[in-house]
Amino acid sequence: MKRLLTGCAAVFMFLAGAFIVSAASTNFSGTWVLDKSRSQGLAPQIENVESYTMIVTQDQQQLTVETKVTGGGRPGGGAPGAGRRPEGANGEPRPEGAGGQGGGRRPEGGGRGGRGGFGMGMPTATYKLDGTENKIESTGGRGGAAILKAQWKDGGKALELSNSRTFNVQGNEMTRTTKERWELVDGGKTLKVKRSSESQQGSQESTLIFTRQ
Repeated sequence: MKRLLTGCAAVFMFLAGAFIVSAASTNFSGTWVLDKSRSQGLAPQIENVESYTMIVTQDQQQLTVETKVTGGGRPGGGAPGAGRRPEGANGEPRPEGAGGQGGGRRPEGGGRGGRGGFGMGMPTATYKLDGTENKIESTGGRGGAAILKAQWKDGGKALELSNSRTFNVQGNEMTRTTKERWELVDGGKTLKVKRSSESQQGSQESTLIFTRQ
């Protein structure tokens, strides 16, 4: 009986802790615009855009990010959203070094402010806030799948996002893994995103500063 009571108490403490984190977790909902002058280590495809906006919606179950990009060169960076579609890729990022850095033809669908595979390579990205993975299969283009995962840190003050995406390039399977740590600063007026990205083409780290609109 004592062992049973001890086990029940442990389960209760775990559930209570999870509830506290959920109840106190930061809400990142809003429209966020990248401030390039305050950001560091930006990838060329982000540095060259005219504007980069993330529209974030969040409830207790999930966080969804949509990214809108205007101007600039080819897509393919590492944000959890979307911008213009890479040429013929159906949302998968074009490998760095293909066609020269920051170069290549204009993404299909053309026009400024289009949508497609900027960043993590999908028009929108949805993360489950209970820590479970969300797998998204890609149809057409280079195929493959993306595995998305979110995890609360620092008692719900920070959120870590990861996106591991596998796709095919000229018959070769490639994987790009992007990790981000989100935090609100300046009394919630600023979103600070620390980003790291790794693939067969190498790794990159950057800090993106977004202001609330």
